[in-house]
Amino acid sequence: MIHIKHPSLDQLPALAQLFDAYRVFYRKKTDLVGAITFLTERFERKESVLFVAEIDQKLVGFTQLYPLFSSTNMEKMWLLNDLYVHPDHRRKNVGKLLMNAAQDHCKTTKARGISLETEKNNLPGNILYPKMGFTKDEDHNFYFWENPSFSSSES
Repeated sequence: MIHIKHPSLDQLPALAQLFDAYRVFYRKKTDLVGAITFLTERFERKESVLFVAEIDQKLVGFTQLYPLFSSTNMEKMWLLNDLYVHPDHRRKNVGKLLMNAAQDHCKTTKARGISLETEKNNLPGNILYPKMGFTKDEDHNFYFWENPSFSSSES
């Protein structure tokens, strides 16, 4: 049976393993120490909302939400920044259950909705999200400015 819940602090090392695999999926270098640090900071500072999926007390997937605000709508929103399911547990409704948890959290917090972005070649995500009621935004262009003075160990 799949259980969806918020992780405990002692589960962060196991969650970091999944988080690191997620980053590698997006062509980033593996960095388990950095993953633990990043997740611990988000957890301790309450800067994100995490849900994990467990099967037989083993973490098999997660999603992470960040709070956003819409100035034009003057309402709270959520950014679903991360969704990952271990390859051994895909096609078992784990992703759908994690998405349900994110949508329930949105309803509980009385937020307007959830925004997410994924790569065009992320076939599983691009199939799942419309099934979960997400609509593709055809009206807006999304841009990103990269700070030329930013320094990262990822460079």
